[in-house]
Amino acid sequence: MSQWLFWQMGGLGPMAGQNHHFNRFAKEKIPYAIERYVKETARLYDVLNKRLADRQFVAGDEYSIADMAIYPWIVPHTYQQQNLDDFPHLKRWFDSIAGREATQRAYALVEKINPSKP
Repeated sequence: MSQWLFWQMGGLGPMAGQNHHFNRFAKEKIPYAIERYVKETARLYDVLNKRLADRQFVAGDEYSIADMAIYPWIVPHTYQQQNLDDFPHLKRWFDSIAGREATQRAYALVEKINPSKP
């Protein structure tokens, strides 16, 4: 499980974060940066998609802190120019976590705290 936490912290988080920044918040559009981070995010989504091909959750068949750490980076996938239909196992995983009662409660709180959330 810890390897997937490190993967999120060292790969998905920084790359998806840069993708999100250059696609949504950068004052000027820099095509090179957008293309670079969109492609790298897609590569990382593919890594995760392959991981989820034969297991329900990232670290196996039990929901874990790895899933909790990775999920928020997938939530803004449309801002990252990623279509979850291109990653069917990732989409199944994402929909499963989005449907969890605890996830829905947490994101309802986010709406109250930050209505302009990404």
